[in-house]
Amino acid sequence: MAYQTSGLIHHSDRGVQYASGEYVAILEQHQMIPSMSRPANPYDNASCESFIKTLKREEIYANAYENLEHLRANIAIFIEQYYNEQRLHSALGYRSPEEFERQAQCQSAADSKGATITFVAGLAQSSTGMLEQGTQTPSLAPDLIPAEEISETAS
Repeated sequence: MAYQTSGLIHHSDRGVQYASGEYVAILEQHQMIPSMSRPANPYDNASCESFIKTLKREEIYANAYENLEHLRANIAIFIEQYYNEQRLHSALGYRSPEEFERQAQCQSAADSKGATITFVAGLAQSSTGMLEQGTQTPSLAPDLIPAEEISETAS
């Protein structure tokens, strides 16, 4: 049985085997999209990793499957009927994703205007320390001051 892989997302950690040129070439050959965190950014794929952990703990490890088709059917039911419609998610205020989206759609329809930002004129402080209207001009961070300026002020 052949499966279409075009557009399939392959999630992995930053293990050397998954980041190797050969492995990435095989994914590209099958039109699969590699998904991993950027170096030193472990939270890039945190939501995906959390979902995979939940899928394993609450579905895969909790059940016995007769065959691969039985596994696939159970995973589809788990995602569509349980995870999205019934399971409460702390990141969504202990609501299911379906409930969260329904409330967001109702809220946006009721508000009819987009998100707004209010800027209180007269309260921004410039880099000179004077109160003025507008935005604050940031001063250079200490590590961005050119070395020659540091040596001049140190003498």
